[in-house]
Amino acid sequence: MRLAPPPCRGTRRTHTGLTLIELIVAITVAAILFTWAIPSFQRFSARNEVAAEVMRIRTALQLAKNTAVTRRRVIAVCPIASMSATKCEKYDWSLPIAIIDGHATAGDLTGVEILKVLEPSGGPSVTFNRDYPVRFQSTGWSRGHNGTFIICGKNSAASFITLSNMGKVTRGSEKKAC
Repeated sequence: MRLAPPPCRGTRRTHTGLTLIELIVAITVAAILFTWAIPSFQRFSARNEVAAEVMRIRTALQLAKNTAVTRRRVIAVCPIASMSATKCEKYDWSLPIAIIDGHATAGDLTGVEILKVLEPSGGPSVTFNRDYPVRFQSTGWSRGHNGTFIICGKNSAASFITLSNMGKVTRGSEKKAC
């Protein structure tokens, strides 16, 4: 094994590594980027959680409407606490949403068939401005069961969905207060 000769007297040694000033500048730049990026990422995440919840509710309503038309029967949609629940949870639409074959009169689930359950995303809170299940007639209309869903997420991210008497589901463009 041969060792490298010691540097000669007039040659320059090259340094590897950072000086203290370079390190301080790098840390300062990183701190500025993090103070800008973290709040932006939190707002982005909150908007995506709200968008996912909007999609879940729209999917449930569209699926129920299509099922009512194809089966030529009344199909109801309501939130349930568990698969063994005997009543709809009237106010908390953040729970799993059940698509039910039948009227589910006054939220009663005895003697009805649960066709599908859409699991919640676990993020935003969802409310509906009515205290009864949404029902679609065999024509696809939700006559008398229309209303507005308000989805409230973190960092004041919010959206709303309107269900018309004709069964049309639209996403609102203006913001609702949560």
